[in-house]
Amino acid sequence: MINSTTAFTGHRVSAARWLAAALVGVASLAASGVAWSQEGALKIGYVNSDRLTRDSAPAKAAMAKLEAEFGKREKELTDQAARLKAAADKLDKDAPTLPEAERTRRQRELVEQDRDLTRKRREFQEDLNGRRNEELAAIVERANRVIRQIFEQEKYDIILQDAVMAGPRVDITDKVLRALASAPAAGK
Repeated sequence: MINSTTAFTGHRVSAARWLAAALVGVASLAASGVAWSQEGALKIGYVNSDRLTRDSAPAKAAMAKLEAEFGKREKELTDQAARLKAAADKLDKDAPTLPEAERTRRQRELVEQDRDLTRKRREFQEDLNGRRNEELAAIVERANRVIRQIFEQEKYDIILQDAVMAGPRVDITDKVLRALASAPAAGK
């Protein structure tokens, strides 16, 4: 299942250690001839969490939602930056002919406008990151429910996430993507 702390923060060290220990355990048990299930085969699935958070229907809907929510603010910041650049270019052009007091006043105004723009950009980025994290957490929660359902219905012994190598025979990412597309969101 997707673990939000390892899937989005980039800290996969503990997950990698866990996976290595699990693989060593699986290999040693397989070498000792232990039967895994009544059929005698271990049923393993692999899910690519990056694809789920990028290509799934909920992820695409979340990106569209964020674009709608933050697009106007982003355009306003871009427009403000363009106006500031135009004012700075005009000052550079007019500076040789301006009186000292006027040039100093305009420079101060530009510095204040630049500080204001920097603050607004920082606030925008913080707000966007917070909302993106909320949306990703909701996607992870939905994906975990779908993965658990597939795990139980199809009687998997283990479903791994973010393996170093996985063949197409065990990759169930497409199956999870299809299930996510048809599964209702929580609370709906």
